[in-house]
Amino acid sequence: MTDAQTAMPPKLQNIVSMFKAMPKAMRLQALLDYAKKLPEPPQQYLDHPEFMKPVPECTSPFFLITERGEGGAVHMHFKVPPEAPTVRGYAGILKEALDGESPETILNVPDQFYMDMGLSELITPMRMRGMGAILMRLKAELAEG
Repeated sequence: MTDAQTAMPPKLQNIVSMFKAMPKAMRLQALLDYAKKLPEPPQQYLDHPEFMKPVPECTSPFFLITERGEGGAVHMHFKVPPEAPTVRGYAGILKEALDGESPETILNVPDQFYMDMGLSELITPMRMRGMGAILMRLKAELAEG
């Protein structure tokens, strides 16, 4: 097992492994399935979007917010337009795999874990960089406290 695998929480490792094991043709569909599952942010953030942080490195309008729950668990919300399905899918993966984890767990996620998912064969380099920027913004938000 590599250092990157040991730093990944089990849910995220399972998703990465699932994508890696899929035939290339199925990976994009799986990513789109995560896009469909991404919930809208709570109404309080839709009513007050000024509380959501932009990710300007993304070519699509992308916003995130983190909240701390009981015991310091991180809850994250993303606002991503439906017209950006690959980026929505990536946000859906982050939401499913990392929501409820500790800040330390999320901060220790390998910065480029998504490169192991076999998506670079399907998604443009610009979109791949945007995925990295989303994780970096999420980590920066948590590091700020």
